[in-house]
Amino acid sequence: MSPLASPTRTGSTAKPEDETREYGVRAIERVCAVLNLLQESVDGVTLKEVADAAELPKSSAFRYLWTLEKHRYVERDLDSGLFRIGLGFLGMQSRHLEVLRERVRPSLERLRDTLDETTNLGVLDGHHVIYLEIIESRRSVRLAASRGSHDALHSTALGKAIAAHLPESRVRELLEQVGMPRRTADTITDVDDYIAELAKVRRLGYAVDNRENEPDGRCVAVPILGTRLPAAISVSAPEARFPMRDVEKTAQTLIEVAEQITLTPLPMDEPQ
Repeated sequence: MSPLASPTRTGSTAKPEDETREYGVRAIERVCAVLNLLQESVDGVTLKEVADAAELPKSSAFRYLWTLEKHRYVERDLDSGLFRIGLGFLGMQSRHLEVLRERVRPSLERLRDTLDETTNLGVLDGHHVIYLEIIESRRSVRLAASRGSHDALHSTALGKAIAAHLPESRVRELLEQVGMPRRTADTITDVDDYIAELAKVRRLGYAVDNRENEPDGRCVAVPILGTRLPAAISVSAPEARFPMRDVEKTAQTLIEVAEQITLTPLPMDEPQ
């Protein structure tokens, strides 16, 4: 045998290249299955639901979730044990968003305590609004989404407040890509009507979702204009407890809170 020749190994445990590649693809598909499940859930999912979706034992599913949580693509509710989509998908802005959330949360808590209704912080994430923070009303019946969940741009007060300060061409492009599905009988589903609604939002300084996203819900929102992030805060409640006559007064309170939030520049807005 030539000294340069390699001896033939018997009983090798090395996997053929095709098998290794196939294993890697299966792992990616399982991650995608987990993320798809989380993305579709509003309230969060259990470990068993994740294991079933990914066709994995619970122990393996937990390792997947632990790794995704470590990189902030998944977050776990310590009280309920449910898993939700995380903020890691918001990319390089994630630190800015964390700073914004930390800055806004005390104001939302005070606002919730004053109005006794749910308060929200939302930012534009792709074609939708993501709820970056939610301070729920303490009432047993309340109108509240889940932190990290997404909602439509065209049917929510948060979406309108943000879209009103985007270029019209961008708003039209976003709506063209995702459509304007009818959520309720009062949802605006025509682009030109929506553009006219945004002009009204700019004139008044606040946006209203008057049973447009939920048939028995009402919400008012104002933009946070002091940062580079497309963000807004809102108050939401069942319509029976939030009559239209109270909207303007609530909006003025929100405007004052938004102005207070932006009095001190956020770190990403300070000159470098």
